Amino acid sequence: MWHTTSAGRRNQGGGTLIAAYETARSSAQRVAACATAPALVAAARGEPRFRVALVGSAGGHLLQLYRLEPWWRRHDRIWVTFDLPDARSLLAEEETMWAHHPTTRNLPNLLRNLRLAWRILRSCRPDLVVSTGAAVAFPFFLVARLHGIKTVYLEVYDRIDSRTLTGRLCHPLSHLFLVQWESQAKLYPRAQVVGRLF
Repeated sequence: MWHTTSAGRRNQGGGTLIAAYETARSSAQRVAACATAPALVAAARGEPRFRVALVGSAGGHLLQLYRLEPWWRRHDRIWVTFDLPDARSLLAEEETMWAHHPTTRNLPNLLRNLRLAWRILRSCRPDLVVSTGAAVAFPFFLVARLHGIKTVYLEVYDRIDSRTLTGRLCHPLSHLFLVQWESQAKLYPRAQVVGRLF
């Protein structure tokens, strides 16, 4: 089920959480600071290897998650998003599970995605769940916390002076909460500013 990288060995032991935080945070900083993918990939060498579930709605949310490619490319990974043309094109070579949509104010699909999250996270047992939203993130973060799986949320770049609904829901469920603007950090306690992905 996992898309497996060809290099390295998966990290084990008590340092997983700290290392996961640092790799996720530093990856976003690299994306914001560096212009070329080769430079980013070179910078990522030497990081421990994880099993990562990358969860995001199709469209802009997925694109921002994809921008962390120099980091996630080095880890075993599975994607969760919507079965839409842009997602199929972007993730054509990736291991992908399709979530139920639409998710906005849709209780039946929330429950379906909760079941999906339970099935995927219980069977795959990733080290880390990373998401940029939107609503599909919430059931995965909820189930991840129930299973003791670490969570990292990256707030989207286009909400500068107000909190997103998913951000409000996932903030208390996040082990690490990242934002792309200084002004966003004022809206979320414990948030870490990592810079813009675009």
